Amino acid sequence: MGIMKKDTGFKKIDTLLDRYQEDDVDKYISREFQKYGYGLAKELGDLKRKALYIKLAKETPRGVLETARTFVSDAEKVKSKPKLFMWKLKQLKGKIKTE
Repeated sequence: MGIMKKDTGFKKIDTLLDRYQEDDVDKYISREFQKYGYGLAKELGDLKRKALYIKLAKETPRGVLETARTFVSDAEKVKSKPKLFMWKLKQLKGKIKTE
């Protein structure tokens, strides 16, 4: 039988940092509306137009965006989530203007 070294619990810092790598997606996000817009684009499956969703998150009241988002997430058998979201958003913005 050979002598086994006792594990002292110390690890190299590189191995610890590798376990806790930040998500590269948030690397260039510095504002909350940017994170919300990116998350919205990801949820809708429309990352090609993430800049549009970030702009919407900056300029549109959050309650309106949330209402449209939940409308899409509650809908069943949707062909295009982004189109349905934009349709509902336009409808909600029109409703706000008339009030």
